[in-house]
Amino acid sequence: MEHLQYPIGRFERIEHPTQSDRDKWVTDVAETANLLRKTVLHLNQEQRLTTYRPGGWTVQQVVHHMADNDMNAFLRFKRALTEDSPIASSYREDLWAELSDYQVPIEASIQLLESIHIRFVSVLRSLSSSDFKKTFTSPVLGVLSLETALQRLVWHDRHHIAQIASLKERMGW
Repeated sequence: MEHLQYPIGRFERIEHPTQSDRDKWVTDVAETANLLRKTVLHLNQEQRLTTYRPGGWTVQQVVHHMADNDMNAFLRFKRALTEDSPIASSYREDLWAELSDYQVPIEASIQLLESIHIRFVSVLRSLSSSDFKKTFTSPVLGVLSLETALQRLVWHDRHHIAQIASLKERMGW
């Protein structure tokens, strides 16, 4: 079950990333919506309502969750850049996935990701090395630097895209 839940493996932090690493991660953020759109492009409604693993979310829920997650991440970054190590809010992603907005077409969340990422990438590209050392406190993960939060964001999005791609491969879609 682990390989279905974590098809790219669990998150592993790079301790001392270089500017080149950060630049690559920012490019990854910029490309996420496009990669997601390509991954779900030819799925029909029945396929979009298929869970990526037993007990997991549907493809549709995963896509909407990605938009929710990245909106929250963008706000955490902005707060960390403008406040002294703020406490980041958390949210009940399991319950959010049950709300009615998760029934709207997935293209709405892909467009939302595109828009968020335009602004997010603009902020990320403006940051200095010292800006990436700024922190926020996550109720779940503790104190995180923006450097680590960026790594987690990129891993999180790639992780969910891989879940969908893995499902497509297993199902022969």
